[in-house]
Amino acid sequence: MLVVENVVADLVGTDKSEVLDELATLLSINNDSVDAEALLELLLEREKLGSTGIGHGVAIPHAKLKGINSIQICFGRCKKGIDFDSMDRKKVHLFFLIVAPEDSTTIHLKVLSAVSGLLKEASVRHKLLVANGRDDICEIIRNEEKKNFKGAVA
Repeated sequence: MLVVENVVADLVGTDKSEVLDELATLLSINNDSVDAEALLELLLEREKLGSTGIGHGVAIPHAKLKGINSIQICFGRCKKGIDFDSMDRKKVHLFFLIVAPEDSTTIHLKVLSAVSGLLKEASVRHKLLVANGRDDICEIIRNEEKKNFKGAVA
């Protein structure tokens, strides 16, 4: 589901809202049905409910957006890390933005679960942190997905 055009190897944002804006904007550039401003508003509202920073330097911001017909995924990396109010209070380096159609439930949860499971492994997180660019990042994710989650997301 992740395409190389939706990968940012070096995020420039320095705080939560800037990173979310950067990812939402990238997704909207590569998908006409994604409204960056509406998505950013939904993401910030979701963050008010509780941080999507799940720990170990990972955040999985997610939202359901009206007007799209399939799951959209965007990945961003910030080597220096940013404060994201993460559960473990550590800086976040790896961001997976997941945007689902407004009426989706099952596939949205499956994708969240698969991404969370993928990033549980310290070795995977390390590979993503030291990858040489967005092509390498995509290759790492695809290889890990094939190895660990055959059939998890259909």
